[in-house]
Amino acid sequence: MPAIVTNKFRLNNAENFRESFTETNPNYYYLGIGRIREYGTFTRPDGRTDFEGTETIPETPGDSVINEFNNFDELIAAKRITGNDVSLVCPRRNWISGTVYDMYRHDYEEYVPNSSSTRRTSNSGATTLFDASYYVLTTARNVYKCLDNNGGAASTVEPTGTSTTPFVITSDGYRWKYIYTLSAAQQVNFLSTDFMPVATDSTIAAAATDGRLDVVSVANGGTGFTINGGGSSGIITGVPIRGDYSANGGSAAECEVTIQSGIVTSINITTNGSGYTYAYITDADIIAGTNAGGTGSGAELDVIIPPKGGHGSNAPAELGAFFVMMTTTLEGTENANSLGTGDFSAANDFRKISLIKDPTDANGTNLTDITVRGTFAVKLSASPSPGTFLVDEEINQATTGATGKVVEWDSSNNILYFSQFRHNDAGVSTSGDQIPFSGSGVISAPGSSATGTPDTSTQTINAVSFVSGYSVPEIKHDSGDILYVENRVRIARAIDQTENIKLIIEF
Repeated sequence: MPAIVTNKFRLNNAENFRESFTETNPNYYYLGIGRIREYGTFTRPDGRTDFEGTETIPETPGDSVINEFNNFDELIAAKRITGNDVSLVCPRRNWISGTVYDMYRHDYEEYVPNSSSTRRTSNSGATTLFDASYYVLTTARNVYKCLDNNGGAASTVEPTGTSTTPFVITSDGYRWKYIYTLSAAQQVNFLSTDFMPVATDSTIAAAATDGRLDVVSVANGGTGFTINGGGSSGIITGVPIRGDYSANGGSAAECEVTIQSGIVTSINITTNGSGYTYAYITDADIIAGTNAGGTGSGAELDVIIPPKGGHGSNAPAELGAFFVMMTTTLEGTENANSLGTGDFSAANDFRKISLIKDPTDANGTNLTDITVRGTFAVKLSASPSPGTFLVDEEINQATTGATGKVVEWDSSNNILYFSQFRHNDAGVSTSGDQIPFSGSGVISAPGSSATGTPDTSTQTINAVSFVSGYSVPEIKHDSGDILYVENRVRIARAIDQTENIKLIIEF
C-alpha cells in the first residue's frame, strides 16, 4: 500500500542524534583518522586480491562486517566530539541578485486543484518544499524565508533587518520573513560552502502567531469582477477569508482584492487572523465585499498557510534541518608531550575518516578521553642502537612471525608505533595467521635495515604504558560502533598544521 516516511521523522532522528551528545547519560562519539597505506590492489593470505581504488579515486566504503573490522586495523587516532561540536544544518542558499526565489508554500507535492494528475511544483521546478529555494543567507549572515516572490519575478534587493515584524517588503516586490542570524561561533564552526547552521531565535519565536495569514497567491484572476458603480478596476475591501480558525480558537482574517479590467490581480491581507490550518476565498466572498459591484467569477486564490507555530517559531523544522554537522579540529600532534609526540601522529598521512560511537579502552571501560591513540607501540632498547625506522615500511619479528607497518618512529624515546592488518598487506605471517608482536625477539625493517630489541620492562613513558615492552591501542579495536566511514585522497600532516574536519550526516 502507498506510504511515506515523513520529514518530521527525519527531523526527529536528526534532533535525537544531536541531543545524544549532551544528555544526562550521553553517548560518546569519536572522530577517527586512519589508513597510512596507499589505495591499490592487495593480496589476501589465500592468494586472492582485493581492489581498494587508487590514490586519486579511492573506493567507496562498503557497509559490511569485514569493513568495520578493517577500519579499526587502519586507525591512527581518534578525538572525542563534544556537544559544542555538533549542530543541525541545512543546505546553504546565498542570496544572489537576479535570482527567482521560490516562495514558501504549504502545499507543494499536493495535486493542483481541479487536476488528478498534476502536482504543485515551485518556480525552480522543485516538487517538495525542502528542495525549493525558499530561504536565503544574506551577506549580513541573516536568514530569511521568502513568503512572496512577486509572481515569480527576479529578486534584485537583498533583504535586511532583524525585526520581529511579520515580514519586510523590498522594493522588488518580495516579502521576506527574518528567521535568525548566524553567530560568529556558528560561522566559524558550522558554516561551509554547502551547509549552514540552523537555530531558532527565541525573540522571533515568541513573536510568531500560530495560523496567522500573510500571503494569498492568485492562481487565476477570473473575469467580470466590478466595483460599486460599474467600474472594472479598483479595490474591493472587507473580503472574508474562510477556514477553520474558529474551531482552533483563532480569529478571522480579512483581505482587500485589487481588480484590473475585471481580473483579480493581487490580494492584500488587512486582518491577519490566527488559528488557520486551511483557508480559502470564494467568488461569492469577493462580489459581496465592500465596494464590490456584485459580479465576477472564476477566481482561484491560494491562501498560504504558515507552519505550525507560525513563521520563525521552529527554524529547524521550517528549513528542513535533516542534517547534523560535526566539526573537529586537529592541531598538530594533539595532546603532545614535550618531545612533540602525541596521540595524533604528525609523522604520517591519513586517507580515512570514521565516526565511532561508544568505544572502550583495552579493559572494556567506556572511553571519555578527549584524544586516544589507535596504534600499537613497542619500546626498543637503546643499545644496540636500533637505527631509523621509516614510516610506512614493513616490519617483522622472526621469532614470532609477526608483521606490521610503521606509523611513526619516536627516536627520542625509541618507541615504534605500528599497525597490523588482519587480512592483507603486512598483517599476517608466512603461515597465514595474524600474530601479535611479543617477547624480546628482534624487530627489523628490511627496507631501511633498522633493527631493534624490545625492552621487556614494564614502564610508562610520556603517558604511554608499556607492559613487558608493548603497548596496546588506547581505543580497543572493534569496540563500539562505526557509524560513518569516508575514504579521502591522501592528507599529509605536520606538527604546525591544523586540519578542520566537518562530517555531515543526512537523516
